[in-house]
This record gives sequence, C-alpha cells and structure tokens, in this order.
Amino acid sequence: MSMEIKPGYKMTEVGVIPDEWDLVTAGQIGRFRGGNGFPLKFQGEVTGTYPFFKVSDMNNEGNETRMFVANNYISDITRKTLGATIFAENSIVFAKVGAAIFLERKRILAQPSCLDNNMTAFELDDKKADYRYVHHRLIHTRLSDLVSTTALPSLSGNVLSQIKFPLPMLEEQRAIASALSDVDVLLTEIDRLIAKKRDIQQAAMQQLLTGQRRLPGFSGGWGVARLGDLVSRMANGCVYTPDEKNGVPITRIETISDGTINWNRIGHAKPSPEIESYKIQHGDILYSHINSIDHIGKVARYSDCKPLYHGMNLILLRPNSNIDSDFLFFLLSSETIRRIARTLAKQAVSQASINTKELRALELTIPDVGEQIAVASTLSDMDAELAALESRRDKARQLKQGMMQELLSGRIRLA
Repeated sequence: MSMEIKPGYKMTEVGVIPDEWDLVTAGQIGRFRGGNGFPLKFQGEVTGTYPFFKVSDMNNEGNETRMFVANNYISDITRKTLGATIFAENSIVFAKVGAAIFLERKRILAQPSCLDNNMTAFELDDKKADYRYVHHRLIHTRLSDLVSTTALPSLSGNVLSQIKFPLPMLEEQRAIASALSDVDVLLTEIDRLIAKKRDIQQAAMQQLLTGQRRLPGFSGGWGVARLGDLVSRMANGCVYTPDEKNGVPITRIETISDGTINWNRIGHAKPSPEIESYKIQHGDILYSHINSIDHIGKVARYSDCKPLYHGMNLILLRPNSNIDSDFLFFLLSSETIRRIARTLAKQAVSQASINTKELRALELTIPDVGEQIAVASTLSDMDAELAALESRRDKARQLKQGMMQELLSGRIRLA
C-alpha cells in the first residue's frame, strides 16, 4: 500500500520533501579535501598565523561546534614550507581516518586554518548552500556507515561526494539554520551556567566541609571520628542469582558510576528470603571500594521510594545518630576524602580495592549534628539548582531535536 503524499510534497530517495526542494549530492554544493602531514618538529607553537588542527583538537573546550582553539599554530612561512592547504572559514571538518570517524564529530572552522592528514574539510559553495544548514544535515548523517572496509577505517572523498540530502532555496536554508542556531545559543548559555554553578558548588564543598567557612550561628569546634564509629552497618552486598524477567532491582558496581543511583544500570536478582535482609533503606550510602582508581571512593545516597537491594562490589554504609546522612554523603564525595581513598586503595592485577578494615579506620573531621544538617542543606540546595538547570537543558535539547525533524524534512516551512 503506497503512502499518501500531501499536496506540495514529493517522494524522493531520502523520503518525502517539499516540491520546491532539490535532492542534491554533497559534490554538487561543495568539495571534500584532506589535510596535510604535520611533522613533529613543526608542532608545539602556541601562536601563529594559522591554527593547525588535529583530530584531538575537537576535544578542546570551546570547540564543541566551531573550532576556535588549537594546540598548535604555524606561521605562513612554515605553512609554505609544509605545502599545507589553507581551509576557509566556515568549512565543515571531521576525522577521515581511524577510530575517530566513529565518534561522528563534525565541526565548523572559525577562521582560515590548516588540518593534519587525518582530517578532511567540506568546503561549500556559499552561493548554493548555507554552511550552518549543511552542518545540521551532516550532524545527523552517519559518516561511519560510509567507511571503507580496510584494516584502517577511512573515508573517501568520492564516497562523501555522493551523500544525498534535500536542499531548499538559500533563503529557506538560512531561516532553518538561524532557528536551530538560536536553540544552540540557548544550550551553550545553559551549559556555561551549569559549569559556573558546579565550580561554585565545588568551592563551597571545599570550604564548608573542612570548616574553612562557617555558616551563620555556628562557631563550635570540630572533632575527629573514624568512619566505622559513624555507621551502624558497613558491609558488602549479597551474592545473587540474576533474573532479568521476574527479579527484584539490585545494585551493580556500575549503578553508581556517575555518583548517583542510575536506575538504567541496575541488575535484577531472583527473589529469596535471604535477599530481603539486603534491602536498602532511606539514607543509606553506597560506596565504591573496588574497581579502577578513578572509580574508587565514588558514592551515591539512596532517597528513592522505589525498592532497591544491595548487590556485590559496593559497600553499604548506614549512618548512625552521630552523623547526618546527607553530610556524610557530601563529605565522602568531596575531592579531599576521595583523594585519601585513592591513596589507600591497593592496586591488584586488574583493579584497585579498599577493604572494610581500612574503610572503618578512615578519619573524618566533623562538626556537631546541627551544623552537619545546615551544611548538608546548603549543598543540597545547590544540587537542586543544578538539577533544575540540567532539566532545562534536557528540555531544550528535546526541543531542538523536534525542531530538526520538522524543519529539515520540510514538514514545517519558515520561508
């Protein structure tokens, strides 16, 4: 049964598009050119006429969309010595050799630049195509599907030139690109605000959790206590039989990889009378005592209503009346205490670990419970503010995704 096509639209190889739009190949609106060799002896200059971008520069802060920051620069004399090509501002660049192709990163040059020979540039005819519109198209084109089947993954200029996509008139391209770019600006602003708030929170944690800064109304001295004296339970989890279909939710080592309880990374265990004794309670803290050095000392607190059980390879800490659970969570997750934990960890063949004896002996400097609660409340408010910003960013990303689907297909017209 054929799909009904609305008036004003037509069926093409890439789907239904407006009648006024053309279906073009990338080679009809521009050309692909690879970069040049960059011998080590010419690398390392931090100033120069041209940035000389390598694939790794796409990771630099500030280069998320446009390539502003290079690790290497060259003079025009050096460029001529190397015979390096100058790629125009607004060219779209990406990896053309190696595993980096599969990361699907596409960036825009912010100024005339040189590229090493592991990268390629798509130089557009600006009389035919708006670079921002094409960039949005390429972001959602899986170039890794075009990789040649050789020992070293690579992208051929000839193959890239055959990429097909719909092309509106230039005025509509610009309108679409401007609408999507406005959302990109919003996302960038939110990301910067999140980064700023995180820095403020980290500074506050360092000051409040060490007593360098005191909240109004508190002036008493702080004492030293061992972690083992602050918890009523410190134990590893249960050995369980996996049961993905009918099992109860249970923690795995990766459940707290990001410092929270990630419900997408839990396991499921076969129910049993024994496992009921491992049910996690409100206020319990999960502690990573075994894994890579980077994972050692990660913590997550349980404050959900959903049931969850304690599995192997995470230590459960159940705070007693001498310590506020939230304060202990923030204290253990601070960089100061995590650094101590990494020092205590013993590196085995494949992973590091801290045993419960060492963990019980970990010394912590703490105020009285009243000040603990006040500090934890302040830091929790900061957490909530960050969570609200991250939720706002997620909604903006969803908005952009929906806009792209409508605008790039021509279902919504702007011109």
